Amino acid sequence: MATYITHIRMSPPNATDHEHIAQVRWEQPGDTGTLTRQDMVNFIRKGNTVWVRGNPDAQVGVVDATPPYLRTYADGQWNNNLLSLPRF
Repeated sequence: MATYITHIRMSPPNATDHEHIAQVRWEQPGDTGTLTRQDMVNFIRKGNTVWVRGNPDAQVGVVDATPPYLRTYADGQWNNNLLSLPRF
């Protein structure tokens, strides 16, 4: 079953610090929900495949940093498709 990230929430909002994705809204056929960034990292690390819709769709991967973060991979390149998603 395909899982797509549809929206992101940045944190800290309006801060002078480096912003990062704090939460994501996701959808599967017939289901939607919200996860923290860390919960989505764990979901992907358990072997689930997550996408961002586009042309073409971009797969979401985990970058092993401290803390780990999400990034998309499309056309053989890491990119920032997640940052172009609507905010919630």
